[in-house]
Amino acid sequence: MAVKKEKEKAKKIKITLVKSTIGCSEKQKATVEALGLKKIRQCKEHDDTPVTRGMIFVVKHLICVEEA
Repeated sequence: MAVKKEKEKAKKIKITLVKSTIGCSEKQKATVEALGLKKIRQCKEHDDTPVTRGMIFVVKHLICVEEA
């Protein structure tokens, strides 16, 4: 029960792919795909966790991040 309450309180962030991954390293392409983004201007919502923040840092020049 306590786990559900913590999940409900977790902050959400909205990630949008704004640049193409053409010419990027394989690591960056894999990170974008792991975030669930395939096309430009596609958006996904994720929990705001340290793991997600680390992934965002790797591809920060390709995406736009906002609080949801």
